[in-house]
Amino acid sequence: MASKVSCLYVLTVVCWASALWYLSVTRPTSSYTGTKPFSHLTVARKNFTFGNIRTRPINPHSFEFLINEPNKCEKNVPFLVILISTTHKEFDARQAIRETWGDENNFKGIKIATLFLLGKNADPVLNQMVEQESQIFHDIIVEDFIDSYHNLTLKTLMGMRWVATFCSKAKYVMKTDSDIFVNMDNLIYKLLKPSTKPRRRYFTGYVINGGPIRDVRSKWYMPRDLYPDSNYPPFCSGTGYIFSADVAELIYKTSLHTRLLHLEDVYVGLCLRKLGIHPFQNSGFNHWKMAYSLCRYRRVITVHQISPEEMHRIWNDMSSKKHLRC
Repeated sequence: MASKVSCLYVLTVVCWASALWYLSVTRPTSSYTGTKPFSHLTVARKNFTFGNIRTRPINPHSFEFLINEPNKCEKNVPFLVILISTTHKEFDARQAIRETWGDENNFKGIKIATLFLLGKNADPVLNQMVEQESQIFHDIIVEDFIDSYHNLTLKTLMGMRWVATFCSKAKYVMKTDSDIFVNMDNLIYKLLKPSTKPRRRYFTGYVINGGPIRDVRSKWYMPRDLYPDSNYPPFCSGTGYIFSADVAELIYKTSLHTRLLHLEDVYVGLCLRKLGIHPFQNSGFNHWKMAYSLCRYRRVITVHQISPEEMHRIWNDMSSKKHLRC
């Protein structure tokens, strides 16, 4: 009897170990780790063909929405969707944007949808606070990847996926960050021009032509094994760029077959190159801090590194002095 029990125990342990091993190698991860797209297990499958390598997604983006606003575009199709990359602790920045340039009711007759993009935080208290914030403002979307600097690309792809799935009839999309001031008058009336026919396959911002930084101490370090080429394709600074809404689906679908890079703006540039879309340079987009003056800020579209306090001050000054000439 003891012998039979021992055998049963060993068999049970082996079964559990096999099951855990299988799950560990087949279960999709909740965050990007930079692993190679195909393992030896894929090769061992019976239905393996070289055709599968070309068609099977290497970045399936199999993340679930933890917080979503799927009905945001149902009643009125937005002229512009604004996707703002943010983090859990930046409530003050989000609130400043809601009360200034990101207010969806700033332009009568022009529908604007503002959304804040987030991943999942390791701190459950912060996740709960963002969920409560979402219930109040209904302008937050979250997927279940880990919110981190190295997952900024996933955050942008989430936004692209959301537009393609829930707001595909919008005219234009802006992707920007929570420390950016946007001159909406210039963006709406001088650049996008609601009275004109919407453009297709359109992408513009501050175009950068550069190459990988190989210094491991740099924030923008790019390992040679991840990106061996000496030059990046032209890309727009992730601090702010504009594109026609049809490009959202094109980039998202292209990303499924494009190896992930942690530098979000560079990665979007890679997808654009695959699509044959060339980003247009626009001098109104600034990816640096610029000292405030009424006349200077009237000429730009974006300014970087603006605190919530500065955002209120700049917005109030520009709004109250529209009658003044420069």
